Amino acid sequence: MTPTEHQEPPLAGTEVEHLVGALERLRATFRWKADGLDTAGLQTRIGASSLTLGGLLKHLARAEDDMFGLKLSGAGTVAPWDTAPWDTDPDWDFNSAADDTPEQLYAIWDSTIERSRARLDAALADGGLDQLVHLSRSDGRHLSLRRLLCDLIEEYGRHTGHADLLREAVDGRVGEDPPPGWRP
Repeated sequence: MTPTEHQEPPLAGTEVEHLVGALERLRATFRWKADGLDTAGLQTRIGASSLTLGGLLKHLARAEDDMFGLKLSGAGTVAPWDTAPWDTDPDWDFNSAADDTPEQLYAIWDSTIERSRARLDAALADGGLDQLVHLSRSDGRHLSLRRLLCDLIEEYGRHTGHADLLREAVDGRVGEDPPPGWRP
């Protein structure tokens, strides 16, 4: 599936099909909520919250790279996360988005999703949901790929809700899913 495609999770599929389908639906809905905005739209805030759609685009790109890179296999951090000043700004992904153009933010998210899809597909082909991943707890127990996938679904669920509110404040866009034929 490409970043522009959207379909419902299966009505009666395998566990992998349901989990990946749920993630893809959330990815598509989130991207649609953030789509087509200029700098002002991507930097809009609501009330006292510092969240912006631009910050969410960059944060979820980081979450994807962390999940299907470092946590999955121990793969090294890639740009732009590898040079970010995390020690002095733990929210760098959210904060630095104000310095990026809309084109940069969309490109970061879109390219990260392509990379994540390839990494997840390879991992599923290599060992399925039950395989243990690189990430472990302090007691040495490793998480499963199933847990990583569920954690990312939860991350998207929370932030897609934020994106709903932010986008409605920008231009009134509401709805649960992208309309038929939508493309970013």
